[in-house]
Parts: sequence; structure tokens; C-alpha cells
Amino acid sequence: MAPERLSTLDAGFLEAEDSDRHASLAIGGVAVLEGPAPDMEALVSTIGERVQHIPRCTQVLRSHAWDLSAPEWVHDDGFDIRRHVRRTAVAQPGDDAALFRVVADLMERRLDRNRPLWECWLVEGLSDARWALVIKVHHSVADGVAASAMLAAMCDGDAVDEASSPVSDEPSRPSHRFGLPDLNPVSWLTGAWNTSLGTARTAWRLTAGAAEIAAGIVSPAPQVMTGPLTDLRRFSAARVSLTDVKAICHRFDVTINDVALAAITDSFREAMLRRDEPIRPNSLRTLVPVSLRRPDEAHLPDNRVSVMLPLLPVELADPLQRLRTVHGRLTQSKSSGQPQAGGIVVAISNRLPFALTAWTVRILTRLPQRGVVTVATNVPGPRRRVTVMGRPVLALIPIPPIAVHLRLGIAITSYVDELAFGVIGDFDAAVGADEIANGIEDGVNRLVTVTQACKRSRRLGNQLLLLTS
Repeated sequence: MAPERLSTLDAGFLEAEDSDRHASLAIGGVAVLEGPAPDMEALVSTIGERVQHIPRCTQVLRSHAWDLSAPEWVHDDGFDIRRHVRRTAVAQPGDDAALFRVVADLMERRLDRNRPLWECWLVEGLSDARWALVIKVHHSVADGVAASAMLAAMCDGDAVDEASSPVSDEPSRPSHRFGLPDLNPVSWLTGAWNTSLGTARTAWRLTAGAAEIAAGIVSPAPQVMTGPLTDLRRFSAARVSLTDVKAICHRFDVTINDVALAAITDSFREAMLRRDEPIRPNSLRTLVPVSLRRPDEAHLPDNRVSVMLPLLPVELADPLQRLRTVHGRLTQSKSSGQPQAGGIVVAISNRLPFALTAWTVRILTRLPQRGVVTVATNVPGPRRRVTVMGRPVLALIPIPPIAVHLRLGIAITSYVDELAFGVIGDFDAAVGADEIANGIEDGVNRLVTVTQACKRSRRLGNQLLLLTS
């Protein structure tokens, strides 16, 4: 088989990593499992067998001089599973904080490009008879959806279900039906006019979306939030009830992603208030990836994403008003053409000579980006509980990357009855990962309180109507 070339977007993550010696463009996940931990030899054997069926896990990058062609994925003739399945332990008392310190240590180290770009770490010593797997994959290999599918393939049985596939926010397209053409010339003229008008509207929408993305990147953000990276990281997590989140969604007609971003907004607002930072409407521009995958493409190992750059309403004090504003701004960003514009730019770049796109990306990733404060990416996880070597997975926590002056990143995933936020930050960031994670939990709790108060008010109103009728 001919080697598979990286797309411009896939290769762009390599360029972004090369632009900063302190950046590590790996994404990952932490699976916390019920003990006891398996024997290391048994784990190595099991993972070694399963990765044979996962694209990229036994392939290595082959680059070309002068960027004459895109890098390629080729089989690693020297593949050794023991280089990729490793073992470590947490410090006592083995609590979540100790696990998160290990995760931070693992994620700050770059993957070796002379080998397949993934690692799996067995973490022992957790309290309450638990252990963990930390899986780390370079972003050039997969986006969040594809990485989730890779993680599921390492679990027992068929761990991928319909919840693991991205759900498009776009309306379904009508199927094309073939029949006899309309011979009415008036219909021809009407159709041609409508087609031209639709094309013009689409072009304007895409142009406006591209302009919004460019303006968002160059607009300055608060200096306390962005800045250069060091070679050290901090990691933390927030875990909230998915049932509570769905109750909020049902009561206020919003999405899970709306609730998640509203809680993130709440957390950043409180952090800024504690530091007496001026809070302005443009203080929290956030990069929100949008999956361009069809449901049947979840398993494909590559990147198929576009972006939105909404301003999260950190200036609003009322939790419910923040939630509704988040919903409105995300809806506006989706309809403005931002995701479509980003997708078209990526598609066009794949048709250009790779040397041109590589050098363009190289220059852009070395410019000081100060417009975007954080990244918040949401990938649905399994609805049912999965196992690894017969051990139940108690929790799944995603791990995002940070680079190009983004000193904080947040990844969100659902698993069974829980919504988990993985927060990674630079060690020297003014706002720490723990602070943001704790603030997210507080933000969700505030929305739960508002939801319950609205339910009580509604019941009371119904009772009053019954008494007066």
C-alpha cells in the first residue's frame, strides 16, 4: 500500500510544536479503574495485541527534505510495544491530586518522532484500590473524536457506541432525486436566479466568517491570561453530574456544550475578580473546535475540525443571563460562517503545494498570538461503562494540549452519568488549573441552584392557579 500523507492540518500540529521548544502538542485521556492493577506483562501483551488493529499505532513519520512533499505515515519496522506501554506510580496518599501531578509530568514531555506517536502509562498506587491508564497521542495523529475512538479500541469488547460519534449541528441535507428536467423556461430562469442568489449569500457568509476568525486572533486579550510557555505543566479536573447538566438543558432549552461553556465562563470571571482584573466584554475569547466528521468517520485517524472563536460573556454577573448569552453567541457563531470558512481554508490548503503551506503555517505559528485566551473542546464519550482487562473504568478525564501563547486548555467529555473537564495549564500561568477546575464545578452548581429555584417557582405558581380557580 502507498504511504498515507498527512493533511495540511495534521502537519500544522507538528509545525506548531516546532515553533516553541516548550510546547508539547499531544492530547490524551486518563482512565481511572477499579483495582487491582493488572500484571505489567499481561497489560503489555493485551495492549500490544489490540494496537495491531489501530491505524498509526505501529506507524512512524517519514519527512521529506525541503518540504517537497507532506510527511508520510510508514510502517515502523523496529516497532517495540515496550517502548510505548510504560509504568509509573503516584506519591502517597495516592489521591486525585497525586494522580494529576503525574499526568502533568507525562504531558509536558514531547513524544519521540522517531517512533509511533503514542504512549500508554500504567499508574499504580492510587488510594481506594484504584489504578489508572494515561494514554497520550500526538495531535498530528488524531483529533479528539478520533483519539476517543482509539482509546475505545483499547478497551474490552466493542466500547464504541453511537454516543462516541460526533453529532452534527448542521441540518441534514435532502437526498438528491433524479427525474425528468422541468421544460418550463420560467422555471429555468427562477432556478438560475435562486442558485446565483444562494451562491452569493454563501460566499458572503464564508467571507464574513473568515474575517471574524482573523479579527478574533489579532484582537488583544488580557495579558494576565496569555503568554509564553515554560517546560512545566499543571493538570486538574472537574467532574459534575450529567443528570444535573441535562436538567439545566431541559429547563432552559440549551445544549450540554452551552452549559459547559457557561460554567467555564463563570470560573474565569471569578478568577479575574479575585485578582481585581478589569472585566470587559472582550476578555475571554475562546477557541471552540467544531468536528467536521460524519458519524461513520469517527474511527479515521486524522484531524477533521474547524473552529469558532466566540467571546464568552465573562462580563455578565447573573448565571442564567450568562448561560443564555453563551447559547446565543454559539448559535450566532455557527450561523456566521466561521466553521464553514475554517473547513474550506483547510480543504483548499490541501490542494496547494505542501512547501507553500508548510512555510506559511511555520511563519504563522511563530507570531505572538494574544487574541485567544483558552481552548474548550468537547468530545462525547461512551454512554455505558467500559472495562479494560475486566476492570471497570470508573472515570474518563480528557487532556487537551496548550501552545501558541495559550496557557490554559480545557477538554470536556461525557462518560455514563458524568461530565468531566480536564484542565491543563502552564506551571507559571497566573490562573492555575486547580482554580479553573474548582470554579467550573462551582459554576455548574450555581446553574443547578437556579434550575431548582425555577422549578420551585413553577410548582408554586401552579398551586396558586389551582387555589384561585
